[in-house]
Amino acid sequence: MDRKEILNELKKVLTPYTEDKAMVDGITEETDLIKDLKINSANLVDIIIDAEAQYDIEIDFDAAEKMYNVGNCIDVIAEKLNKHA
Repeated sequence: MDRKEILNELKKVLTPYTEDKAMVDGITEETDLIKDLKINSANLVDIIIDAEAQYDIEIDFDAAEKMYNVGNCIDVIAEKLNKHA
């Protein structure tokens, strides 16, 4: 799965937690989950749980701490998928 495929799937994970649904269409790797998408910190845990289910991976605490923008989320997911393969 390449970065673009991960991004497209990640948009589906993020959409329910994003206040402004139109923002999801314009997500880039630089998009900040809290500042740009207005996702509250409590929902970040839900996003991690949903991402684990979506990609059939396990995201540990250290990896979860890195997931503050879309690019970092893709990095973590890609790394876990590569280990899983």
